[in-house]
Amino acid sequence: MYAGLDVSGHADPDFVLAEVDEFSPTAVEDSGPALRVFFNSAIDRDAACAHLREVMPQLTCAPVDVPDEQWAERSQASLTSVRVGGLSVAPPWDIPTDDTQVIIILPSMGFGTGHHASTRLCLALLQQIPMAGLRACDVGTGSGVLAIAALRLGASEVIAIDYDIDAIVSARESAELNHVMSGLDIRQADLERDGTVVGAPFDVIIANLTGGLLIRLVDRLVAMATPGASLILSGITLAEGDEVIAAFAGAGCQVVERRDEDGWIGLRLFTTRQ
Repeated sequence: MYAGLDVSGHADPDFVLAEVDEFSPTAVEDSGPALRVFFNSAIDRDAACAHLREVMPQLTCAPVDVPDEQWAERSQASLTSVRVGGLSVAPPWDIPTDDTQVIIILPSMGFGTGHHASTRLCLALLQQIPMAGLRACDVGTGSGVLAIAALRLGASEVIAIDYDIDAIVSARESAELNHVMSGLDIRQADLERDGTVVGAPFDVIIANLTGGLLIRLVDRLVAMATPGASLILSGITLAEGDEVIAAFAGAGCQVVERRDEDGWIGLRLFTTRQ
């Protein structure tokens, strides 16, 4: 049986997913009147349900136990490739034949496929940086899509970290699919607990997290950056934007570019400290 939560009512699915992110969601189906979110356990599911009822009382939340072992394949089967500038993110069954650089991602466990606005924002902002020869760190790598994008754009080395072991497995599968194992160092690590990443400082830091987590990690992220480094941030809602920008400005960063899409914000910053 799989622990699911059916969520219905007037709310953007992306905002619902942002609210339940801390409860270890593993996949999502958005093909009916309700958004169905799956979790690692019934305990996580029930905690997410209680949280949503508190912060979004206009929603209806109903826990469900799903016996169908094919739910993951069914929920991902309709995914197609996504193009962002000169990059395309594609499942193995829809690889484009255009002139883009293709990143193949096998959808699994709900990790990034390029369909979420925050991922697209990061992909677009990364392409504004001359990446050739730079060292990068992808914090909260998920499927590894942004780390692989950095390599495709010319980074000499990328260290990708995530605290979730399922994300590490997914990222390594993605690295193998895209033949980038030699340039990508994937590690299970928790920056909030560990404080830094072995191999710092980096020329580029990518962090597609949440607004609240970015604020908590601001000093650690900036400390990992070389002077004049670029930071690519997303996972930020419109309501969080000013607070996130202020936090990074206070840590010595300047916004170079801001992009908004579907209620989400992506930021490209550089460190001004010497």
